[in-house]
Amino acid sequence: MIRKTVGGIVAILAMCCVSMTVLAVDMSCAGKKFVFFPGGSEGGSFASIVYNGAVLAAEHTGCKVEYVWSDWNPEKMVRQFKEAIARRPDGIALMGHPGESALGNLIDEARSKGIIVTTQNVDLPNYEAKYMADGMGYVGQKLYASGYNLGNATVKYCNLSVGDLALVWGLLGQEARGQRTKGIVDALEKQGMKVSYLEISDAVNKDAVTGAPVFASFAAANPRLKALVTDHGGLTATIGTYMRAAGKKPGSICGAGFDLSAATAQAIQDGSVSVVLDQQPFLQGYLPIVQLYMSAKFGFAGMNVDTGAALITADNIAQVAPLAAEAIR
Repeated sequence: MIRKTVGGIVAILAMCCVSMTVLAVDMSCAGKKFVFFPGGSEGGSFASIVYNGAVLAAEHTGCKVEYVWSDWNPEKMVRQFKEAIARRPDGIALMGHPGESALGNLIDEARSKGIIVTTQNVDLPNYEAKYMADGMGYVGQKLYASGYNLGNATVKYCNLSVGDLALVWGLLGQEARGQRTKGIVDALEKQGMKVSYLEISDAVNKDAVTGAPVFASFAAANPRLKALVTDHGGLTATIGTYMRAAGKKPGSICGAGFDLSAATAQAIQDGSVSVVLDQQPFLQGYLPIVQLYMSAKFGFAGMNVDTGAALITADNIAQVAPLAAEAIR
């Protein structure tokens, strides 16, 4: 239904434009081939929304797109990026999780071969500045600011007081991606919370359900735990499962995290999660494909779009839950 509606709007706009002037320029994406990284595992709660956005953009532009799934593993992303460059596509839309030190030389190599590179979800600001005129943009949140905003929102919506214990389960170990976790920790500590930290393991990063015994063990050892903040869409969607594994009723430990999904919407409605920052992953799929199309076809420069501004709570979940069920929000 959503695709038909958006497609209809695009068609109407196209007819209006054509009625005003007949374009002699070929607008098709024929012959263009792109590689797109949704980031996680196929069917994952966050990556599938990114993928849905990219698929819709491919339909609207007519571009041929290959999708590469990475299980949120930075080392795997680097290897897959190398392999994508070797296939010589016209453009690559890449998750920036491995960071500039790991990806920089490969971006240089891609550009030397005429391949446009753009990024989503985690930015690479120095290389974006270097190649913006050649189509390198960014679609996603501002990482540290997003984490800091969620940390402050956690204090507010979880009704935390100075000295309360909060567990942050995040990715400080990743050079670029870890900035969001750092923002969470800084905001909580600035407001006087006691923060414990767990690094998300590769296994839990790939399959969030495997983290259930990890959380159950932590909760048992820390009976004064007031809040769980998960810096990962898949873990946020699994907070209800974590609480059940720990023998906790919804809301007895306040849940907070990132990104909407059908499971996260349900967790907000049943009280397991109090607040999420939705970085609107559908846009992180749709807009990079548009970026590659516009740059490869017409030479447009890179665009930088901040998608991480929406806080979702019990107060507004009813408005977006239907879209979450459709893997749009």
